[in-house]
Amino acid sequence: MAERLAWGILGAGNIARTFAEAVKKSTTGKLVAIGSRSQSSADRFGDEFQIPVRHGSYQALLDDPAVRAVYIATPHPVHAEWAIKAAEAGKHILCEKPLGVNHAEAMAIIEAAREYDVFLMEAFMYRCHPQTAKMIELIQAGAIGDVRLIEAAFCYNSSFDPDSRIFENDLAGGGILDVGCYPASIARLIAGAATGKPFVDPVSFHAVGHVGKTGVDEYTTAICKFPGEIMAYLVTAVALNHDNMVRIWGSKGHIVIPEPWVPQRNGGICKILLTRDGRPTEEIQIEAEPLYVYEIDLVARSLADRQAKSPAMSWADTLSNMRMLDKWRESIGQLYDQEKIDAPRQQQPLVGRPLAVRPDHNMPYGHIDGLDKPLSRLIMGVDNQGQMPQMSVMADDYFARGGNAFDTAYIYSGGHHSPGCERLLGQWVKSRGVREQVVIIEKGAHTPKCNPDDLTRQLLVSLDRLGMDYVDVYMLHRDNPQVPVGEFIDVLNEHHKAGRIRLFGGSNWSTGRIDEANAYARGKGLKGMSVLSNNFSLARMIDPIWTGCVSASDPQSRDWLEKSKIPLLPWSSQSQGFFTDRSAPNRKEDANFVRAWYSDDNFARKDRAIKLAGQLKVDPTAIALAYVLHQPFDVFPLIGPRTLDETRGSMAALEIKLTNQQVRWLNLEVDHP
Repeated sequence: MAERLAWGILGAGNIARTFAEAVKKSTTGKLVAIGSRSQSSADRFGDEFQIPVRHGSYQALLDDPAVRAVYIATPHPVHAEWAIKAAEAGKHILCEKPLGVNHAEAMAIIEAAREYDVFLMEAFMYRCHPQTAKMIELIQAGAIGDVRLIEAAFCYNSSFDPDSRIFENDLAGGGILDVGCYPASIARLIAGAATGKPFVDPVSFHAVGHVGKTGVDEYTTAICKFPGEIMAYLVTAVALNHDNMVRIWGSKGHIVIPEPWVPQRNGGICKILLTRDGRPTEEIQIEAEPLYVYEIDLVARSLADRQAKSPAMSWADTLSNMRMLDKWRESIGQLYDQEKIDAPRQQQPLVGRPLAVRPDHNMPYGHIDGLDKPLSRLIMGVDNQGQMPQMSVMADDYFARGGNAFDTAYIYSGGHHSPGCERLLGQWVKSRGVREQVVIIEKGAHTPKCNPDDLTRQLLVSLDRLGMDYVDVYMLHRDNPQVPVGEFIDVLNEHHKAGRIRLFGGSNWSTGRIDEANAYARGKGLKGMSVLSNNFSLARMIDPIWTGCVSASDPQSRDWLEKSKIPLLPWSSQSQGFFTDRSAPNRKEDANFVRAWYSDDNFARKDRAIKLAGQLKVDPTAIALAYVLHQPFDVFPLIGPRTLDETRGSMAALEIKLTNQQVRWLNLEVDHP
């Protein structure tokens, strides 16, 4: 490099000292500033490492124009806040592992790096080391045949101190996040190398462990299975010693890595032991530079790509690892206090600023008679939000993008598991103070409890879970033809008059029953059904996904929607991922998915969506959603993103302006777009 990369360190603890020493030995970097929580701490650190500029706050470091890249060396719980703020400041980021306390926080950090176009890498130094590259080379060359078992451990035995970082709940202590992330990451890396990929996720995962009196994991083991019938046995601990080695067992031999995590910290000879069946053990030596120099120089070489290449931690690799760590903690019942539904940390966005709609959002709005608020054209379903960190990050992002409508139901996770998406959504709304800015869409009276009495009982329970005295839109989740429509209309009007619901409608109701219900309402001078929520998507639902489901994609329903002027809030608007690589004629592992969507005409629609997506340089899923939006009737599609990446992909559909001819072509009605 013609000019060395100017680094600033955010945080002045022990790992920051290690990094500062390494920068001196790198060929690409120079250390220009330190930022600490106090001026005295920054000055002490600056004196120790001869750093010219010392900032008494983290923000001052980010405001320093001389700093181009920051190394975040703070405790785990503030990684997210300061990594996001670093991205906003236009700084390239090397963040100490783990990137966040959980997968949700890691998503938010990566989304910020993407939006502000900066480099980001999670600092797993061993992933940048030539010893790791040599290990991968041996596996890919078949040196031990087919990989069958991976053993990896990273443990240490620390004296119990409830106030230390290791055991403190508020600092996200414990073994899994501190050192268990290493065995998890190398197992995914090895299994990936053995199957021709940069990394792979486990297909099954089971763990046992001991959670101590401060609520952090003290020692735990995990068994997982990867594609290719590869098994892994992982151990991590902060209260137990272990050999801290990696062993890889194959069909024709095995590999032992005596120092996988910190190979020759200050440089020297590293070794890998290779035993091929029937031969003496070979000692493969790797001459290495000081350990942390590799990741510093890798950052400088990778700035233009904004992320590192494997075996270093790419963004996808980090997210995969965080999912595995979440699963590990969940398996042993470990949840930090800061992740709980009413924790102070969950009461505001990760950056610590009040929630606000971005001025550059592209969300359009519509209106429904009887609703005194605008309704965002895309509605976010929350049935797949299982814990508060996920709900907070997903809902904050959606709201900031202009979304203001949330869809939930009595039978979603709140009906079966704690804390439940209704409670999570209600807590998010309360904590952000946005009740009068958002539209809450609630559903109840699902089969087999689809009757007026259960409707009332479930509505009252849902309101209690939400912590609200009303919902904006209430819909019967299913229809029950054995109940006269008048009985439903009567009880819905009672709740409307009592102020518990603003307007109501039916989900999975036939258009004929909606007409019958509204005729009854007109005859009695009552309020009728104002909305319909049936399936509508570019892919035709061949067979109901769930019992009692009704589609509105057929010509008769579309004609009814256009004439009746009743808005449609379609679910599975993107056909459960049919327009992604989840579907293919030869992919039939999910029998229900195949039953619901596989047909020659649907694959023809997918082919056309892919072709148009290529021309417009968007994803086929965005084309499929744009098709739903571009109908001659009022439509507010429900989307169910599980990741911020999926939300962003859905928002891309709002920028696509299809012609009527393209809409008809996508639906196979004409031969040319």
